[in-house]
Amino acid sequence: MTVPPDRHYLVELQVSAERISQLRRIVAAHLRHWRLDLHVRPVCRAAEELLANVQRHVGGDARCVVELRWTGRHLTVSVADGDSRMPRLLDGGGGGLSRVMALSDSWGTCRTGDGKVVWFTRYAETPSTAGLHPRTPRPGGSTFLGSPAAELV
Repeated sequence: MTVPPDRHYLVELQVSAERISQLRRIVAAHLRHWRLDLHVRPVCRAAEELLANVQRHVGGDARCVVELRWTGRHLTVSVADGDSRMPRLLDGGGGGLSRVMALSDSWGTCRTGDGKVVWFTRYAETPSTAGLHPRTPRPGGSTFLGSPAAELV
């Protein structure tokens, strides 16, 4: 499936605490641009968790690729790195993949030729704008032409 370019974002980065917070702001800006404001907090928290896992498990020079895709119905966030060790869902951890699982509708991992990809999705349908536009005045309706101050005198 082809995703329109204005609904796709891809960046390669070296993971560090500063870059994680910077990427959080970038992800939030893209979601707001796509009018997915309700998803900003959970998506950013889950993405931060994936990036923190890369930093924690791959090491200081860890490079990864972060990708956002929104189809108009589903938002997918993936993080690919060069470490071939697959992540594990730990019982009772409250962090890591447990947090990603709690913040998403689905998630998964897959091996690549030189590492792995960890991804999650959220159902994020195109927001409805019905009822948000100003109504057109009805014909024959009264129109106020004077200033409000003139009415009070």
